[in-house]
Amino acid sequence: MNDYLASLFSLEGRTAVVTGGSSGIGRGIATALARAGASTVVVARGEERIAETVDELRSQGCRAAGVVGDLGTRSGIHAAAEAAAEPFGEPDILVNSAGINIRPPFAEITEDDWDATMTVNALAPFLLGQRYARGMAARGHGRLIHISSQQAHRAFVGSGVYGASKGAVESLMRSEAEAWGGTGVTSNTLVPGFVLTPLNARLQQDPEKVAELAARTMIGRNGMPSDFAAAAVFLAGAGSSYVTGHSLFVDGGLSVH
Repeated sequence: MNDYLASLFSLEGRTAVVTGGSSGIGRGIATALARAGASTVVVARGEERIAETVDELRSQGCRAAGVVGDLGTRSGIHAAAEAAAEPFGEPDILVNSAGINIRPPFAEITEDDWDATMTVNALAPFLLGQRYARGMAARGHGRLIHISSQQAHRAFVGSGVYGASKGAVESLMRSEAEAWGGTGVTSNTLVPGFVLTPLNARLQQDPEKVAELAARTMIGRNGMPSDFAAAAVFLAGAGSSYVTGHSLFVDGGLSVH
């Protein structure tokens, strides 16, 4: 990479924490940040998938570590936050990609469904961002990056609590952008279209629905985790210092079709 591109996009010397970093979009982003130079901590529930992801990153010459964490409870979130700061120190970059998608028919959604979804999808990003951004602001540089959903903006294929949680995330992003403005800390969101990941496994069992969603894009295909690599590196790097409070749609044009 030449010096000019490095000044815009290199993450050398930075530290990143990626929740949900062992699969799907999170894994794609963790890989991108690590290969761009960031020392990257993968936080997820499954020890085996974490180890596989970390081993793969290390085999590519990256600095990577894994933390087994449960973001489904307040105590679990706080414990994961502390553990993730241990391998490489306090992070400069936080990516909130961990999410759960519980979708019973709307009339059958329980209070437990609501609590579980909101805790992982909205409370964890809030608590982790609050925990790390104080240090980022003190150091004069930080990047908070959230993964949202089309369902934060429109209802389709049964948005349920998931859509409500992602709407909360986008509002949280704006609040963070306001709160940390002027400190060198930015907060932004990536908004996927339909992406072929384990989170959407149930929907992928319906080939007609998958094809229908692909046809709704301008590009003519559904998303892959690798489609988020460049956007994540941009939002994590120096070149995005004047971008905050923004939702960047990485969706093949689905949202404007």
